[in-house]
Amino acid sequence: MTSPALHGTGRFLLALYFLVPGLMKIPGWSDSVAMVAHHNVPFPEGAVGISVTVNIVGALLLITNRHVRFTSLGFVAYIIIVNALLHDFWNFEGIEAAHELQSFMKNLGILAGLLVLAGGSARRPLDFRTILQRDPPL
Repeated sequence: MTSPALHGTGRFLLALYFLVPGLMKIPGWSDSVAMVAHHNVPFPEGAVGISVTVNIVGALLLITNRHVRFTSLGFVAYIIIVNALLHDFWNFEGIEAAHELQSFMKNLGILAGLLVLAGGSARRPLDFRTILQRDPPL
């Protein structure tokens, strides 16, 4: 048996995890680009731009209960990419390696929550004609 209140609250909190950093990257653009460049990601400006877009659009889809399953699985792919490119603890030493490992592991926990959210959300075809429709209730 599912709990719509718990599902909705968890969905909202996971959305905030992406929305707030996505919004914060805009006024902190140069710092975000510098951090991405520090990890030797090619085209850091483009990577930050994609990140801002994915974070904000995906979070808004989750908050408004639209294409939750698709969005959650999209965020799973996003986290895998972020972990591989930006939390590359294996390329660092000392406190920086420890910090990146902690972020890597935290992201795995968020990824797990997204998998649970995707698994507990309604299956519906990805149809952009119906993107403004909410997902059916649980």
